[in-house]
Amino acid sequence: MSVKIYNTLTRKKETFEPLEPGHIKLYVCGITSYDYCHIGHARSALAFDMIVRYFRYLGNKVTYIRNFTDIDDKIINRAAEQDTTTEELANRFIDEFYMDMDKLGVDRPDKEPKATEHIQEMIDLISELIAKDMAYPAQGDVYYRVASFADYGRLSGRRLEDMQAGARIQVNENKDDPMDFVLWKASKPGEPSWQSPWGDGRPGWHIECSAMSRKYLGETFDIHGGGQDLIFPHHENELAQSEAANEKPYVNMWIHHGFVTIRDEKMSKSLGNFLTIRDILKHYHPEVLRFFIFSTQYRNPLDFSEDAMQQAMTGLERLYESIAAVEALSDDCSEEALPIASAADIKKLESMEDRFQTAMNNDFNTALAQGILFESAKVMNKIRRQIPGISSKLDYDLLTGAARTVVRLAYIMGILQEDAREYFSAKKTEMLAKIAISEEEIEKLIQERNQARDEKNWSRSDEIRDQLLKHNIELKDGSKGTVWSIKRN
Repeated sequence: MSVKIYNTLTRKKETFEPLEPGHIKLYVCGITSYDYCHIGHARSALAFDMIVRYFRYLGNKVTYIRNFTDIDDKIINRAAEQDTTTEELANRFIDEFYMDMDKLGVDRPDKEPKATEHIQEMIDLISELIAKDMAYPAQGDVYYRVASFADYGRLSGRRLEDMQAGARIQVNENKDDPMDFVLWKASKPGEPSWQSPWGDGRPGWHIECSAMSRKYLGETFDIHGGGQDLIFPHHENELAQSEAANEKPYVNMWIHHGFVTIRDEKMSKSLGNFLTIRDILKHYHPEVLRFFIFSTQYRNPLDFSEDAMQQAMTGLERLYESIAAVEALSDDCSEEALPIASAADIKKLESMEDRFQTAMNNDFNTALAQGILFESAKVMNKIRRQIPGISSKLDYDLLTGAARTVVRLAYIMGILQEDAREYFSAKKTEMLAKIAISEEEIEKLIQERNQARDEKNWSRSDEIRDQLLKHNIELKDGSKGTVWSIKRN
């Protein structure tokens, strides 16, 4: 089955074919390292982590590059505020980024180049553009000549004439045209700087990704990714300068993920709705955040709320409970016992992986893929609950095989990666700590209730059930005895 991806450049879904069969080259714009990462950064890291995992699951080799912007105006200003160097500040927040990513279980890319370690590559690229009269030096700065690139605006869908007419760009007498953008900035007193043919200075933001992607992936590569906020001007400018220098297509496919909002408003520190990854992980298991993010297809807006996170936590727990229940089945099976599973249920479980792939092959539709895992868990629960004392070998093999498949497929989204019974046990302990009754007291009351039921003392049995319910403890009676769980609010 082929993978179809929405290509921002063509504004349609296309069948993805890597330039080199079986080898996918991917570049993603990483963080500007001057502050703690927020949930928008989490969405970006997790979206491309998922895409890389899925391509590798399909048997491809993936070369994944994600950069660090470790020099720019924000870093310089923040370093001055904190009376430190730009290098110390940038490296500190790169370390903080890794701490967040490790807690989220994000796999490291194959290479994570820093802008400051690739100054010469940027100077070389700028020199090529000047030689082709696509860029020009001016008073120590160097600017890209936007009007010289006929396809400018192709990625974002903007027309240069419209942008010029509506431009609200600060007047800069060094520029030939207000739309031209900076490739190299002359250094101001006290700023970090590097030597160049145009004087001491530092690179502009856009040139770094063009230089680093060319070094590690070549002049043309398969996929470039990032958030929708990067389409213009960052990725538009990357495309223009790279294709002007290399005289060939820059990227075959552009992938952009949607925004994260909070109560339908874009995150903003000024609005007081800015949440860092570590803010969220103080209250939720990392897999809950992963589950929440993948409950929406990556291109769609994602609205963060406490209700949405609670729903994600509940959904994740239900999947873990289903896996834990199957793992708890005794392997003391009967070869003679008749199987419980119907032909329809067997078909659903055996087709799970194909249906999961169909969802993921349609532009990485993790929301639909999650639904397939839930449907499979529901079927597993149905079969398991109908099994009498000893299961048939066929039912046991079907359920344990399906559980392993669910866990293996869930890895692509980074969920269900803990031991299911330990996860459920830890969750139960955590929830018990919030209610005014111990596990020993619960078990003692259940024993008392069982005795009352044996004696047909139904009023006392109901009284104990109601007593536990006041503590949010629910009882379920079945052929294998009484089990309890903590009621979800």
